Amino acid sequence: MTQEIMIALGLLLVFEGFLPAVMPKAWKRMMWEVMKRPDSSVRIGGFLTMLAGLAWVFWVL
Repeated sequence: MTQEIMIALGLLLVFEGFLPAVMPKAWKRMMWEVMKRPDSSVRIGGFLTMLAGLAWVFWVL
């Protein structure tokens, strides 16, 4: 169980670092656009992303 969690966290870091490493200018532009959005829309986007991740985990299991 612990090994799977460590692998999952490692993959999270790989995916988080992919865009800044491959396309730094586009990533910065995207982050700037997110910063201009109201907090409520960022919160809703984060919530929907969490739900998608949770659905993915249950689908895989």
